Amino acid sequence: MRLGFFTRLLDDVPPGERYRLAAEQIRHAEACGFDTAWVAQHHFDGEEGGLPAPLVFLAHVAAETSRIRLGTGIITLPLEHPLRVAEDTAVLDLLCGGRLEVGVGGGGTPSAFVPFGRDPADRAALYAEHLWVLRRAWAGERLGGGNRLYPPAPRLLDAVWEATFSVSGGARAGRAGHGLMLSRTQPRPAEDPQATLADLQLPIIAAYREALPPGAEPRILASRTAFVADSRAEALRYAELGLGRRRLPYELPQRDLHSKIAAFDVHLGTPQDVIESLRADPTLEQVTDVAFQVHSVDPPHPLILRSIELLATEVAPALGWQPSAEAGARRA
Repeated sequence: MRLGFFTRLLDDVPPGERYRLAAEQIRHAEACGFDTAWVAQHHFDGEEGGLPAPLVFLAHVAAETSRIRLGTGIITLPLEHPLRVAEDTAVLDLLCGGRLEVGVGGGGTPSAFVPFGRDPADRAALYAEHLWVLRRAWAGERLGGGNRLYPPAPRLLDAVWEATFSVSGGARAGRAGHGLMLSRTQPRPAEDPQATLADLQLPIIAAYREALPPGAEPRILASRTAFVADSRAEALRYAELGLGRRRLPYELPQRDLHSKIAAFDVHLGTPQDVIESLRADPTLEQVTDVAFQVHSVDPPHPLILRSIELLATEVAPALGWQPSAEAGARRA
């Protein structure tokens, strides 16, 4: 299992400071032995996510790190020109020494499509078309006018991850031999509001594995919310503040703190609390990667750094993770 850190860049500070703190969090994750770091893309709505240009940000982080792999989680592909994505990712992958992982998806709020001149009803078709063009460019195929991608980037064909909420999306990612990205939470169906996150995600994993080409190695990343603190009281105090600011992902008959923790699929408390909570999630037995984020608790920056330390030193090892020899040497 690879250990990842994920951020939507939501620290309660101005944008420039958000970027500085997120870069520090990723550097800290690398120092603690984390294998990967992932950043989300969100347009226009700073309350949903603070980064519209993930490849620009990762280019900055690449210059400040040396080992940790850097991923997009995700690029909203229907809103991007696929050849520009191909060029930018090709350059970034060279600059970071082949450490780039490219997560893509068709998501994004419907209102974000309007300024780009796109109809959200067309997102599935746009996503499929743009992913096809992106892969053709990386593969070095002719792009029109006798042109091919420069610089060439065939390695990135094996660095694609697809995010999905659906069984059909899992099967699509499997057929392509891509990695599968699972969200930290997702809406419950109206016919089964008490479904667990595992109830929704295990069928996606099964469809993905079944659709993989013969001999293809599965790559399955589960994002999870985990805020690890030195005391459960401290974790609950910040959870009450953070979750109280967020719109519930689905309606609840009760709206007390513990109901909100369950609704947002949050793992929090002391290291032992979080270990026990994560062990109760059968999805994690099926994945190759786990990426932890503090959203939607969103504690202050010093406590995010502390949570990263506790994840690397206590929680992840209890789940079977071991830092790479290179990471261990750097920590020593």
